[in-house]
Amino acid sequence: MPEFIDYTVEDHVGVITLNRPETMNALNRQMYAELEQAFRDAHRDPDVRCVVLTGNGRAFCSGDDVRQIMLGEQRDETVARLRDAKPKPTPAGTAVLDCDKPVICAVNGAAVGWGMDLALFADIRIASESAKFGELFIKRGLVADLGGLWRLPRVVGPSKAAELLFTGDIIPAQEAERIGLVSRVVPPAELMPAAMEMARKIAQNPPIALRYMKEGLRRSVHGTMAEMGEYVGNSLAYLFTTEDHKEGALSFVERREPVFKGR
Repeated sequence: MPEFIDYTVEDHVGVITLNRPETMNALNRQMYAELEQAFRDAHRDPDVRCVVLTGNGRAFCSGDDVRQIMLGEQRDETVARLRDAKPKPTPAGTAVLDCDKPVICAVNGAAVGWGMDLALFADIRIASESAKFGELFIKRGLVADLGGLWRLPRVVGPSKAAELLFTGDIIPAQEAERIGLVSRVVPPAELMPAAMEMARKIAQNPPIALRYMKEGLRRSVHGTMAEMGEYVGNSLAYLFTTEDHKEGALSFVERREPVFKGR
């Protein structure tokens, strides 16, 4: 049983909760591994059509556990992995990015350091009024992970990303909404209801088309118009053969709610 990550599934929505509140959900090696496994499980589970990621307690995630990973017994393991001949991205981050289900991050409090990067790995971010964000890596003499260096410029633009990365400034939820880092800001008590409402709304849609839509968005980051046109054509050629497409068309002409089965 995982010690630091809770994972449940209800109504086609997988809920992954960071559960180390006494450290503001700071990540140690075990928690990284459990987070990776939870997203791998959600990716493989045909019953899951959308994922909500959140934190337990007053923080979403305060980043790495400095005492353990940067100063303690886990430091050598970290350095050894990074000095590999072909270093790879953080496995937990890759698992979030690889998940072919839409991912909503419900940011309940501080999302700083790798915690902000983790939020950036999600497709959609909703923040509590008490949330705050900061790319603190520069304050530790480090560089950000893929969340800061790859995702952040695409979300808020290169100039704003540079400002956040170079200064290490912490911004409140309202500023995060203004710059487009989060989709919306809600009172703390409304955060999970809002995230679950959106997740259930997404999960009502045909899951095969959702996966293809997400992959299309991913490819749009680096794909040319011609490449994206080819992807759209190939995707539609397959999606037109699915039972879900037929159900979507029939339910429209029959003026009823569709029932999608992922086939």
